Amino acid sequence: MVIQTPSPSLDPSVVDDLSSALRGRLFRPGEFGYDEARKVFNAMIDRRPDVIVRPADAEDIRRAVTFARENSLPVSIKGGGHNVAGNAVGAHGLMLDCSGMKNVQIDAARLVAVAGAGALLADLDVATQAYGLAAPLGVVSVTGIAGLTLGGGIGWLNGKHGLACDNVLAADIVTSDGEMLTVSPDEHADLYWAIRGGGGNFGVVTSFTYRLHPVGTVLAGALSFPAERTREVLRFYPEFAASCSDELSMSASLGCDAAGRPVFGVTVCWSGGHDEAELALRPLRDLGPAVDVVLPTDYVGLQSAHDADFPLGQNHYWKSSFFTDFTADAIDMLLQFATEMPSAASGVGMQQLHGVAARVDPAATAFPHRRSQIELLILAQWSDPAETERNVGWARAFFEAMQPFAASGVYVNDLGQEGEERVRAAYGANYDRLAAVKARFDPVNLFRSNQNVRPIA
Repeated sequence: MVIQTPSPSLDPSVVDDLSSALRGRLFRPGEFGYDEARKVFNAMIDRRPDVIVRPADAEDIRRAVTFARENSLPVSIKGGGHNVAGNAVGAHGLMLDCSGMKNVQIDAARLVAVAGAGALLADLDVATQAYGLAAPLGVVSVTGIAGLTLGGGIGWLNGKHGLACDNVLAADIVTSDGEMLTVSPDEHADLYWAIRGGGGNFGVVTSFTYRLHPVGTVLAGALSFPAERTREVLRFYPEFAASCSDELSMSASLGCDAAGRPVFGVTVCWSGGHDEAELALRPLRDLGPAVDVVLPTDYVGLQSAHDADFPLGQNHYWKSSFFTDFTADAIDMLLQFATEMPSAASGVGMQQLHGVAARVDPAATAFPHRRSQIELLILAQWSDPAETERNVGWARAFFEAMQPFAASGVYVNDLGQEGEERVRAAYGANYDRLAAVKARFDPVNLFRSNQNVRPIA
């Protein structure tokens, strides 16, 4: 059974009762704060929920979920609002804006952090780095920890310490029936398994408990190569990325120089002993980078280094695929579409998944894509809405041209509104098990503003 989206009109007195019961805030359409609360980083998203709740705590979330269920309102959930699909904001229904729940607590002796659902990467990074520790997260500091972690979480420490979801020790969650549960390997183990890669399908996570790792100053920065070496470096990079040390994690990019020629660059993070970094980076440096600014770097600084690439107010349309190699024909396509990029703000990202993250059993968590590979991310970004058709068309054509060379699967955190087949590709062989967990904890599909797993009938 799936609940139906209701009329946008709700009995005002019922909404008043919910508002009075909350410690946090409630926003109706037209009220001050409503438009700000529904805003996300992708300016293409302009949806208007029937009501927005900004909870102060888990009890507020429980009240809001109960209200939504009783009034047949689908629930959407905003942590950081950085997801390109804009799933944080439903076209109708009840939206939870968790931005007020940013509390972070560190137990340095036990190497554990507990963080609220509204915390951003920056909030957790600053708190953990005060003790010389870090949780594996993502690569843009204004991303919310919740959406990132629920979808897997590929970042600068994935080679050495795994994905964000691999480092979740426990979580507190409100399910569709309003029950507040703690999940861990010993409590509700099936739900604990599902939230580590299965997205926000199963409830509202109110806090995460993360395993922390000693992380001090890292060696990090960029190497960029002259345009005449681009093809050579593209041939070399996939094998190097798959075989390099666990301590070396990388994110590469393909763009164009002032003359319109494709150029390749790679940002690196070496989290091992500094004396060993030279040997690890030598194969890249032997290719003759034009720029080499790999230096001892504060980890918090590294985490925020790419923030400026994703400014607020821009329109975004992304397409993602995994690759294990780039053939000569694939490189031809990459270079062709790079030169045809319609916006200077756009780019092509190549995020590496390897090491510890690639060696986990694909069935151990809901995140199934456990092999050394590269996520090719086509990032169309533009400011003028009149340019939307041109930029979206470029990204779609680029994506289709690359599909003959792609590996299976897609990273759910970078998936747009692309249909059920792509959703199934995101969850892979774990989809049926996820559907069974969904049927147990959200049989009415209250939480469907996401890359939705439908409950088994």
